[in-house]
Amino acid sequence: VQLQASGGGLVQAGGSLRLSCTANGRWSMGWFRRPPGKEREIVAAISSSGDNAYHADSVKGRFTISRDNTHDTIYLQMNSLKPEDTAVYSCAAATRRAGVTTTRAAYQYWGQGTLVTVSS
Repeated sequence: VQLQASGGGLVQAGGSLRLSCTANGRWSMGWFRRPPGKEREIVAAISSSGDNAYHADSVKGRFTISRDNTHDTIYLQMNSLKPEDTAVYSCAAATRRAGVTTTRAAYQYWGQGTLVTVSS
């Protein structure tokens, strides 16, 4: 399993970024983030078909997870970014699951992180 994340960067508060994660298969996938000095937390998750998704309360209405199964890629569209969204964002795959997976322990494979910095 190979996961390749991209799209991070520096953005001003209120701005937008789109993260991408290319996989070499089709599984239940998720985006996680680790803010500076804090624990990793789930941001969003999507089923293998893309029919179902989950968004953490802290990002609901601002972030949207989606996937393009033609290209085995998942996306995280991040709008109305806030300084507290600053974190290293990572994609992950739960290869034994098909539905939406919100349990961190269920994710066996992780991509390298991409840093998102939101300035005030």
